[in-house]
Amino acid sequence: MWCDSSESTQHNFTMFNKVLRGTNIVNNILRLQDIKNITGFSRSTIYLRISEGLFPKPINLGSQRAVGWIEVEVNDWIEQRIQESRKSA
Repeated sequence: MWCDSSESTQHNFTMFNKVLRGTNIVNNILRLQDIKNITGFSRSTIYLRISEGLFPKPINLGSQRAVGWIEVEVNDWIEQRIQESRKSA
């Protein structure tokens, strides 16, 4: 079956966004600007925290140094920050 490139791209994106491990959590990819908006961190702070093991590592998206973060991992990281904050308060 023939499909144009945009249809193929959409199919590949849909396949990537399958339900994770039988849960209702969907795997979405967040790009750097999304991460900056969500965390309030600068690019350099994000990469510093990654190098220190304090922030989820990005995945390679396969083209010209393009990377993205798995939304579920970022949400888990945020939840951990909330829990740690509540324990110390």
